[in-house]
Amino acid sequence: MTEDELEQAVRETFARRVAVAHPLAADPAGLAIRRADRARRRRTVAGLALAAVTAVGISTGIAQLGQQPGRPTHPTVVLGDPYASPLPNLTPTLPVAPPTDPAQGAGRGEVDLILGTVLATTSGQRLTLPDVGPAERAQRLPDGAGWAVVGAPTAAGQALWVVQPHGAVHLLLAGARDIALSRDGRQVAWREGGELVAAGIVGIQVVAAARTPVPAGAVPVGFAGDAVLVRLDADRPGHTLWRPAQGPLKSGGDRATVRVYGTRPDGVVVAQVSAGTPRRLCLALLDPTRDLAPAQTGCGPTLGDDGRGGVSADGRWLLANGRVGGEDRALLVDLDRLGATRAVRPAGPPVHGPVAWTPEGTAYYSDARAGLVRVDVSRVLAGEESSGAPVSGLGDGQRPIPVGRAGS
Repeated sequence: MTEDELEQAVRETFARRVAVAHPLAADPAGLAIRRADRARRRRTVAGLALAAVTAVGISTGIAQLGQQPGRPTHPTVVLGDPYASPLPNLTPTLPVAPPTDPAQGAGRGEVDLILGTVLATTSGQRLTLPDVGPAERAQRLPDGAGWAVVGAPTAAGQALWVVQPHGAVHLLLAGARDIALSRDGRQVAWREGGELVAAGIVGIQVVAAARTPVPAGAVPVGFAGDAVLVRLDADRPGHTLWRPAQGPLKSGGDRATVRVYGTRPDGVVVAQVSAGTPRRLCLALLDPTRDLAPAQTGCGPTLGDDGRGGVSADGRWLLANGRVGGEDRALLVDLDRLGATRAVRPAGPPVHGPVAWTPEGTAYYSDARAGLVRVDVSRVLAGEESSGAPVSGLGDGQRPIPVGRAGS
């Protein structure tokens, strides 16, 4: 088989397996071929033959993945190449600072921002990400390894990318559903057909994947330590924990948890639960060692039913949507004082999108007008509320996406 025939065979195989109504921003076939081309340039004639065999093996493996019983029509593609280089047309790092508004304190170098297809970093870099596509959320990876970027849901599923500090972009997952990342950025879980998959992230590769069958409506929503936090059904309360090292998923006894905001550093889950008489949404701290049994519950704040919010890096604070005096607001909740009279304070306009906390205890999020809101805990405790600061460089319908650091 000639090299041209081999390339055409690889492209046709990928096209049959991952073609969808709305094409992915990534081109897995082209990516695989470009990597094979680079390998051929680096190796001798013997290396050429080995690269050809490897390319055929990758194509055959993905074809078999799509043919296995219980797999989705459009299988998840797991990619990772320790020799990958920046994708074509990637704009290199530029020494341009992210937009700022000194009056509001936005963009003071505390968090990175995704502005459309640009990643503006705290060090003043602007990395253009033409192949990543619309992002839903992102977080920094540990040890300065870069950023993990989760794509917005599409008919083809979601994608997971790693952006390295020097600007190289690597596609780790394509066609996955409901991607969840751990606080430290070292673990990832996703839904694939009738299974839940959990794996580690090492460098620019997804490794050591484990699988378990799950009910039709079950999706991963986060991690509590090494356990995957799973919502059993989108239409009914109830969550459980899957510990891959202990075997398949078990339903568990929790039938009260409605939504999850996140976890504290010790693995305790911060969630909305249905409690009280009459039933209402309350805040609860769930113990992962006792099948998510509530360790503490507070029904003081009026919580929003969208579940938007985030837990601070130290686990002390929750910023979440709710209502105060009949008005929708973002609320700052002291999780160490659930149930106390002054444990909840209005902090700013309602949250739209992800909340990113800094290790120093400052929160960032976007509001309904695509402004960037900076919430300083000390000022909120002093009675001040934050407002959104305008951010330049955004297209119509886009919002700034603040990027949390590993562990936040």
